[in-house]
Amino acid sequence: MSNNEKVLQVVVPLVALAVGIAIWQWIVTANGIPKYILPGPGDAAVALFTDSATLWPALWVTLRITVMALAIALIGGVTLAIIIVQSKWLELALSPFTVILQVTPIIAIAPLILIYAPDTQTALMICAFLVAFFPILSNMVQGLKSVDHNLLNLFELYGANSWQTLLFLKVPASMPYFMAGLRIAGGLSLIAAVVAEFAAGSAGQGSGLAFRLLESQYRLNLPRMFAALIMLCGTGIAIYGLTSFIAWLTLHRWHESAIRREN
Repeated sequence: MSNNEKVLQVVVPLVALAVGIAIWQWIVTANGIPKYILPGPGDAAVALFTDSATLWPALWVTLRITVMALAIALIGGVTLAIIIVQSKWLELALSPFTVILQVTPIIAIAPLILIYAPDTQTALMICAFLVAFFPILSNMVQGLKSVDHNLLNLFELYGANSWQTLLFLKVPASMPYFMAGLRIAGGLSLIAAVVAEFAAGSAGQGSGLAFRLLESQYRLNLPRMFAALIMLCGTGIAIYGLTSFIAWLTLHRWHESAIRREN
């Protein structure tokens, strides 16, 4: 990739974002819309600083729940996927439960989790974990089962046992699928943490950004509400960027999805 192409990959999105912000500001200014109905980008930026003592601790709470849930989902999803592919009967036995977890809306089971969880923060983490768990599990299982049969035959020919085949063939071959699941799960864990907090209605010092959004809505403090939304969007973009970078580091030297064509 040439230097010009690399620069354009950064400049074009930034220019598009700047144009969108300018249009937003123009709509507010040209129509004289008061900030308690639609604040401009300047009002939201000011709220990021004036309300920093409230918003930034709330962001940390939401981010901590998201990261912890994603980490547990990674460990649990990968471990269960490896166990499942070892036995067809085990896969059939567990498939109804995994499907139920996937198709049941988290907003419907969040109140139930709140009843049985020891505290609200644990309940929010469980909700985020349940949403992030299935993409990792399903993608990892699909990756482990999608190994080239000729390579499997080659490993058998050279006398490799099941664990050697798993570590040196199946796991590396499943990495593209796993990385796709990781990118999906990263965003979903943040969404689930916010939705679960909406359902919980948690308030107080340890509340996250979801409660600050509701609080700003009730008080008609739209600049703070937009500032919280911007923080959530920025967090989601950062998570997606980090997971995409991890995927690139893992795949760019050998997998076709991350290697640029030379012709």
